[in-house]
Amino acid sequence: MTTSPDPNQPKDSVKARPPQQKSAATQRFLPIAEIHDNTVVLKNGGIRAVLQTTSVNFNLKSEEEQNALIQGYQSFLNSLEFPVQIVVRSKKLDIDNYLEHLDEIKEQQENPLLKQQTAEYQEYVEKLVEYADIMEKKFYVVVPVDPPTGTKISFIDRFLGHIFPSDTIAKTRTRQKNFKDLRKKLTQRVNQVEQALVGLNIRTQELNTKELIELYYQSYNPITARQEKINKLEKTNIEDYEEEKK
Repeated sequence: MTTSPDPNQPKDSVKARPPQQKSAATQRFLPIAEIHDNTVVLKNGGIRAVLQTTSVNFNLKSEEEQNALIQGYQSFLNSLEFPVQIVVRSKKLDIDNYLEHLDEIKEQQENPLLKQQTAEYQEYVEKLVEYADIMEKKFYVVVPVDPPTGTKISFIDRFLGHIFPSDTIAKTRTRQKNFKDLRKKLTQRVNQVEQALVGLNIRTQELNTKELIELYYQSYNPITARQEKINKLEKTNIEDYEEEKK
């Protein structure tokens, strides 16, 4: 004898599952455990610093200047005793802060004609960026430091560790214990990269905690980040939060 399923019972589907399961599964695939002290801390104990750099228009240089840049870049790579990651990030131009600034100017205008012209200019700039699909590029150099491993890890385990980066209380305690020493080594590597790039006429700026959070939030959530901004990122330390509550 067969029984038909109860129509009042929800079907076993992704939509019927609790949202906490989906959130936990998503966080499981992220390699980042924490971001603090201007440092990205990975679940495997490694730490990263991110340098935002200026760019050089290679095509506008003369042949001699191009050859000098190529030789300088080769010298830069050969001088490194550790790997670095060079990232070119393209995204749609975000002018929300500029539009807010124009809105403040518009409200301060006492002349009705100037107020109307400011509003029209604000609307023009907003539509121009929207329809022209203007993109901006930013350049980053990621400097790593990984903790020494006492045991040899097989290729399969290392591969699975990148796909399913897990986190435990033991790993958290180990990260906290080794962070200070690893950060000193990271600072030395950052200084070395900065000094080498100066020779290529490239300026660098190390991203702080607030800028790192914004970068990774926008990278992992490109669409949501344009609609939902992160505010008050300067209060990311628990000490500041507890002080504010008092």
